[in-house]
Amino acid sequence: MGIGKGKHAVVVGAGLCGSLAAVMLARRGYRVTVLERRGDLRKLAGSAGRSINLALSTRGIRALAAVGLDQAVLATTLPMAGRRMHALDGTLSFQPYGQPGQAIRSVSRRLLNETLLDAAEAEPAVALRFGCRVEDLDLDAPAVVVQGDDGREERIEADLILGADGIFSAVRGRLMRQDRFDYEQLYLEHGYKELELQPTAGGDFAMDPGALHIWPRRDYMLIGLPNQDRSFTMTLFARWEGPDSFAEAGEGAQAAAWFAERFPDAAALLPDLLEQWQRNPTSSLATIRCHPFHHGGKVALIGDAAHAVVPFYGQGMNAAFESARLLVETLDAHDGDTNAALPAFTARRKADADAIRQLALDNFVEMRANVADPRFLLRRRLGRLLEAEAGEHFRPLYSLVTFSNLPYDLALRLGRARERWLDGFLGAEGAAPPDDAALSALARRLAEQLRDGSAPAAVRNPDEEKGTDDEKSAGEPAGAAQERP
Repeated sequence: MGIGKGKHAVVVGAGLCGSLAAVMLARRGYRVTVLERRGDLRKLAGSAGRSINLALSTRGIRALAAVGLDQAVLATTLPMAGRRMHALDGTLSFQPYGQPGQAIRSVSRRLLNETLLDAAEAEPAVALRFGCRVEDLDLDAPAVVVQGDDGREERIEADLILGADGIFSAVRGRLMRQDRFDYEQLYLEHGYKELELQPTAGGDFAMDPGALHIWPRRDYMLIGLPNQDRSFTMTLFARWEGPDSFAEAGEGAQAAAWFAERFPDAAALLPDLLEQWQRNPTSSLATIRCHPFHHGGKVALIGDAAHAVVPFYGQGMNAAFESARLLVETLDAHDGDTNAALPAFTARRKADADAIRQLALDNFVEMRANVADPRFLLRRRLGRLLEAEAGEHFRPLYSLVTFSNLPYDLALRLGRARERWLDGFLGAEGAAPPDDAALSALARRLAEQLRDGSAPAAVRNPDEEKGTDDEKSAGEPAGAAQERP
């Protein structure tokens, strides 16, 4: 495609979203300059930034497939078919994410970013420039004023500027000084601390690598995601202040005792817990929303710069990749006319950005509290049984979000309607739950209602105009979306 032939695009940010967007634009004929304030990640020691493990799912895989990187990336991931729950007394239970064969994929943020940087650098039309801090933007030219590590300022002219520079975006910061630009930033009262669980003495995984491990404790939780080197990245989420908080945990031996009391089986696997606790920082969690995602036909925001979310649905990276893909597809649909495409992108993406922001916030409550609630688990069981019985006629909310390309806003509305529908068949709060045979019979009855069209319209599949084609991927295992254009 040549929609960008003769045009120059500046992408601010060489993270996951920016690197992917650079490849997509270069393959459409743009000359692309990528500006990154930090050094080249591939040459830096240490984690170089946030390291919460990432969960790759259908939306992210589809975007990677658009540039032919899906198989290379999937080869570096580990499938997690569900949640492995750790009770305080050490009892383990398993909650599958979807149907057999469906899994989210644990992937290293750094390795994935390095892969995308290599792909961008391999494009002859892409120039990667590190150590360039954005000082200002001329929104109407458009142009970026950057300062290099040597202190010199430079003005870089462009036809299109993309802000892919994360939650504290300099590009968005400039847009915020414009009239009628809406912005909201919310810090959670919880923070997080990462810990590393090393392989066993024999070099094996210390826990089941086929699951995302969760220690739910209602107001706080610990999670663990497997890595290719057979370690686990463990992340503790707790309030900053008050009961069961980081402030209460304190430091030193007090913190180690606090942790061991609440997560005894995890503490037994972390002989260097005290050292790690003191060495690793406690970091904040924030989410933002803004509007619009563009300025005229010159500047656009994608990824976290436009819609940063908390990590509890595992959709931050997937949403960012989808954002880059949809922007470029919108440019394609308007034959490269940015004056038409950028407003259309905002109109297409805003409701979905707000939806995944809310879903991520809600899922924190689910992960730390609801996963131990009997009624919640009963509805989840009924949903899985119904999904197996009804096939393409029914997907629960989690599958619509994670194993589908259905727009987030539609997935949220459809999924919530289906949850309310199922709750109506489970009786009043506190009522005796149906046994296995009754639950299976109920699933068969509801599947028949979906098939014959007698189920309420609000819970039936959306019509084709609203995305039925995309919903067809909802039942696919991770990786199947690679066949989509």
